[in-house]
Parts: sequence; C-alpha cells; structure tokens
Amino acid sequence: MTIVPVTSADLDAAEVSWFSALCSDDYEYLGVPNGDLRSSWEHCSAILKEAEDQGFRNILCPSSYQVGQDTLTFVAGCAPITETINMLAAIRCGEMQPIMLARTVATLDHMLRGRLTLNVISSDFPGQKEDSAYRYRRSREVVEILKQAWTRDEITYDGEVYQFDKVPTGPAKPYQTGGPLLYFGGYSPDALELCGQHCDVYLMWPEPKEQLAERMKAVNAVAERYNRTLDYGLRVHVIVRDTEQEARDYADHIVSRLDDEYGKIIRDRAHDSISLGVAHQAKARELADKYGYVEPHLWTGVGRARSGCGAALVGSTDQVLSELESYQKMGMRAFILSGYPHIDECKSFGTRVLPQMKTVSLPHAYGRVPSELPATPLAAGART
Repeated sequence: MTIVPVTSADLDAAEVSWFSALCSDDYEYLGVPNGDLRSSWEHCSAILKEAEDQGFRNILCPSSYQVGQDTLTFVAGCAPITETINMLAAIRCGEMQPIMLARTVATLDHMLRGRLTLNVISSDFPGQKEDSAYRYRRSREVVEILKQAWTRDEITYDGEVYQFDKVPTGPAKPYQTGGPLLYFGGYSPDALELCGQHCDVYLMWPEPKEQLAERMKAVNAVAERYNRTLDYGLRVHVIVRDTEQEARDYADHIVSRLDDEYGKIIRDRAHDSISLGVAHQAKARELADKYGYVEPHLWTGVGRARSGCGAALVGSTDQVLSELESYQKMGMRAFILSGYPHIDECKSFGTRVLPQMKTVSLPHAYGRVPSELPATPLAAGART
C-alpha cells in the first residue's frame, strides 16, 4: 500500500470528528422514522454538545434541502453554547452570492473565534438539474472569489458564472488568517481538479482500501501540478463494542426492521443520489459478502437506507482502533465518524476508542488560528 505524504505538524495525530444529523439522518432502526430523533435544533445541538464533551475535535454540519435545517444558521446558534469543538459547515456553492457568502463566513469565524471549517459541496439545487462539469466550474469560481474576499482589499473576477470589477471587501476578513480550512469530496476529474488546486483536506467515503489508495493517488497527482500537498480524510460510520460479536449483533439490530423499498426511497431523495461517489458506495455493497462486509470490519449495510457515506467500521475497541491506524498509515488523518443513534454511538466511541488516539485540530496544525487564541492541547494517551 502506497503511503501518501501529509504536510503539517503532529503527523502522528488525527483530527477525529463527529456528525450532527441536521438532515434527519438519525435512527434507532435504520429506515424507521423516530420522532425523538428527528432533525431539530434541540436534538442536533445536543449531538454537537455531546461530541464536544467526549473530546471530538470537529463536527460535520451537513446540508440538505428536503429534510434539513439551515447549516450556517445552525452553526451560528451553536457558537455561544460551545467552547472548544470546531464546526465543519457544509457550503453548497452557488446557493448564496459568493461575496455575501464570504461575509457570512467571516462573521461566523469571528463568532467561533477561529473554530470554523468548511465543507465545499457542489450538489444540485432543489427543482433543477445541472451538468456536473458546470457545477464544479461554478464551485471553482466561488472558492476563488472567497479566497480573494478573505485576503485582498478588493475583488476582481472574470468567470463564466461570476464577474466582478474592483469590489471592495471592506473589514469583513475572517478570524483565521487566510480563511477557514476547506474540506472537499468528489471523484470526477473536475472534482479532483478543484480539490487539488484550492482545497486543504480531501474527504472520501468508505470503500476497500485499494480503491481509497487510488483516490488519494489521483488527487495527489493534481495537487502536485499546483505544487501543493493535501491532507486526506475518511467519512465513515462506526459501531464499536467490547467484543466483535457484540458489534456485529448491533449492526444486524439496526437494520432488522428495514424495508429495502423504503430504504431506496431514502437514498433517492438525496440530491447527490446519482453522483459518482454514491455509485461507488453501491458497488461496495455489491462486492460485499452475504453479511454485508466488503472487508473484515467494513460493513456496507448502512448504505441500504442512506445516500452518501454508506458503510461502517464494525468491531471491538481494538479492532476499530487498528482499522483507523491502518488508514493513518495510508496518509489519512481526518476522520468524520457517526453512528446510530448518534448520541449513543458518540458516547460509545468517545469512551472506548477516542482516549487511545492522539488527536489534533487541523486548523491549528495549519497555523490558521491567530496566536492570541490558545490551541486545544493534544489528547493524552496512546494505544496500549
């Protein structure tokens, strides 16, 4: 397995993040709606606060039109009720005029005192379908305009979608020098080009390790053309218990009431349901054994009722920790985890695995946080 180089300080540490189910993606039984777990301010902010209490470094706040809350409003609301955890806010490029988006992000970054990171997404808008290449061109223009807004006194841009001539940026600069870190996921050539040139962390969905290594090599080749290096991350669910059998039994439990026809409806309602990344998740399910495992501890059953990230690491504390260590040896050091129900599994991973990992906040490692803001110390403890 080729080890892909990473760039910044504390290379033996990982940014371990959790997920707040803004898109009504929380269940006791997958595919069975539960009113107590529906997307709401109360429930999703409780997930976030539990993740902070457990010591997670960041939390993904996703974006969805059909079943979600507004991401940036949610993040703003969480700023005064949290202290240490970073927030990875999804921004759908083209949804907001880019100069106004730059101001919104800068304001949020000050509210969070540098605890903001951004997940750049390029999905369709509700009620319309656009060519993938066009959507990524639009995203490229948005990112390039954001960077001008965050680092220059005025914006001049002549693109296919946006044109601006000497628009003053004023005082609306982010708290972090250069702006928040940009996380990005996508498999098409246009997606890799955007990430390799402009983004900081390339995120992948779970697949067999050989396929993940190929994705890393492909985007690394693009980054090298621009004299850049990236960090790499994995978005994956987790089921960790004291024994492997307990974890496998719980995996069977959460799909025990799933109707596959309804699961397909859940998958198809997402705006990314026809993306290349989703197709790769479906391929992993096809390659899995009769129990749904495509690798000894990578279970694809989650994807039966979920578009996007569709597999979970399943095993004992030591087995899940070993899997995460193997990903780190490949060059990954950002993990965005989740489980069902999200608060319960946050506690399970937080008490079993997280204390044995050395963690880091990637914005701190990149030097994005001003010196007057004290960095959160690395978590003590190594694997025993």
